[in-house]
Amino acid sequence: MATSALSLEQVDAYYGDSHVLADVSFELGEARMLGLLGRNGAGKSTCMNVAMGLLPPRRGQVRVFGKPVGGLSPELIAASGVALVPQGRRIFKSLTVRENLIVAARKPEAGASRHAPWTEETVFGIFPRLKERSSQIAAHLSGGEQQMLAIGRALMGNPRVLLMDEPSEGLAPQIVAEVMTTIRKLKESGLSIVLVEQNPKLVFDVADDIVILNTGRVAVVSTPADLNKDGVDLRQHLGVF
Repeated sequence: MATSALSLEQVDAYYGDSHVLADVSFELGEARMLGLLGRNGAGKSTCMNVAMGLLPPRRGQVRVFGKPVGGLSPELIAASGVALVPQGRRIFKSLTVRENLIVAARKPEAGASRHAPWTEETVFGIFPRLKERSSQIAAHLSGGEQQMLAIGRALMGNPRVLLMDEPSEGLAPQIVAEVMTTIRKLKESGLSIVLVEQNPKLVFDVADDIVILNTGRVAVVSTPADLNKDGVDLRQHLGVF
């Protein structure tokens, strides 16, 4: 039986009195990439916040490699091997590139990672531009460089599960292509990845599995290859693209 790296099980989540996730269930397989799609407001980022402990589920459970983590603090969930690349990057703009990486450093769990531990040097290895700007204040980086730093900072936590919320947002097409190439390499390294994106074409090109949310509920669970075969009307769930 395949190992589930991350699972949401019948999750209900609220912002105040607003019911934003209703009975949401999906699984991310180990060393696989799951593309999480949906219109604006469908609940994609809320799923990431629940998985990371930023929003406790009102009902249901979150598991990381079978271990229940629903309701735990973000710090404890990070310690279990989960890292988030948040929407909008949210880097520490007053710190240098190197300082952003250092503050996020966490030793990997023994035997938990398929690749060598992430360090400053290995992050600089996949993002040479960050190495060139290692002493630069992060606020002075370009949008693409800030996104690279956000990914690098998450990797410094040596996660087994990487949650990526809209990594292509606001980036020029050439930079998007570079970021997506990096995401492919991370998957090949053995990371289990949830990729939240507004651009479905980017997701279909790299994901193993697809989950589509519609108004806070799971509407579709499939693979990129099977979506057409299953007769899924993508415009119904995602709009025209």
